[in-house]
Amino acid sequence: MRPLRILPTRLLSLAAMRSDRRVNEGLARAGARKWHYAMLATLAESGPASQAQLSERTGIFRSDVVAVVNELAERGQVERAPNPADRRRNVITLTAAGRRQLARLDELIAEAETDVFAALTPAERQELVRLLSALVGE
Repeated sequence: MRPLRILPTRLLSLAAMRSDRRVNEGLARAGARKWHYAMLATLAESGPASQAQLSERTGIFRSDVVAVVNELAERGQVERAPNPADRRRNVITLTAAGRRQLARLDELIAEAETDVFAALTPAERQELVRLLSALVGE
């Protein structure tokens, strides 16, 4: 039996829980959640997209994408408009307010990452990103 304190899967889970908690706390200071960030960041990176494309790109279930888009649209951070090529579908676009919110959320996530990874050197952080990317297939 291997000691619990050195099981890689357990350590990964504990680190993920700590990171998740810290990111959630930071985003909450701006009235946001992780899905808000994922949606805004995806639109900033990839441009306007359908709700189905946003689901694929963010990993948010299609049924949940509608709720997230509704929340962001109510805040004026995204706009929903009919797709000119297929009027049955919507195109979601990032607004100026959405870009400002994304910039704020980026700052809060950077603060969370500084806290979460304080015990690591910059080189160790880069190596961790490389290893985690390999684990998730990125």
